Amino acid sequence: MYIEHRMELFACRASRDFACKVVEELNKIGADCGEKYHLGDSEVTQFSDGEFVPSFTDSVRGATVFVVQSTFPPTDNLMELLLTIDAAKRASADKVIAVMPYFGWARQDRKDKPRVSIGAKLVANLLTAAGVDRIMTCDLHADQIQGFFDLPVDHIYASKVFIPFLRSLNIENLAIAAPDMGGAKRANAYAKELACPVIICHKTRERANVVGSMTAIGEVEGKNIVIVDDMIDTAGTLTKAADLLMSKGAASVCACATHPVLSGPAYDRINNSSLKEVYVTDTIPLDPNADTRKIKIVSMTGTFASIIRKVYNYEPISTEFIF
Repeated sequence: MYIEHRMELFACRASRDFACKVVEELNKIGADCGEKYHLGDSEVTQFSDGEFVPSFTDSVRGATVFVVQSTFPPTDNLMELLLTIDAAKRASADKVIAVMPYFGWARQDRKDKPRVSIGAKLVANLLTAAGVDRIMTCDLHADQIQGFFDLPVDHIYASKVFIPFLRSLNIENLAIAAPDMGGAKRANAYAKELACPVIICHKTRERANVVGSMTAIGEVEGKNIVIVDDMIDTAGTLTKAADLLMSKGAASVCACATHPVLSGPAYDRINNSSLKEVYVTDTIPLDPNADTRKIKIVSMTGTFASIIRKVYNYEPISTEFIF
């Protein structure tokens, strides 16, 4: 019996809302072609000791299966993705593609001191061992993590949505700032596209998640500054940079960050800082109980939907990238 090749989309629990929006965008894109997409049915059986078993209630035999899941803490999110990939392979899926809007453990991309793990490489090995055929992710903490995989990696940039969004704000005397030296390349790329100057903040750390001293390099006075970064964790670096820039005469300071990890005191720090607004994507859901009055979401679901459709149809995806 011939089974027509098809696409099946599923979501793990942490990214179900994101996946539903991706399906909505897919249906908008495919409406003119008569294409209709839906989110496949799956379930997770939970045991009293915390162990769980993901399973598909729809057949995936012969299908190209896209599994959507960001691997932010807790580690259950990563484990659920690995188990779901394994379940799809054992159910005779033709291909399994992990759509990871946020790739967790990416900050552990090298040995920066003796006797530490390289977590990003370990996660890459785990995904490969589970049987994944392709990875789709957004704004890795370090571009070279793509090289940790011996399979295709679609590295999507949030600049695809952030740069048009910043243009739409028509900000006068705009300047782009990097919160640290590691973000200089990203800030320079944004500044080049937006035809504005770059400011670099240089920081020293006392220890992990604790910023020591910070200085700013570049013309600050009178500028409306947008700090760009790949993530906000505790917001210590971001808020300290914003306060520094305001103290040096900036007219206003906003921020663009792809992944709103926002752990610990992050929400309070943002609300109590000099930041006017913070623009983040929806790769990680915001805490529904937090005070998010300064935080605005710029959705990545349309970009992911377009690339998912093109990857499935073997179409080029180079037009989806700004840098």
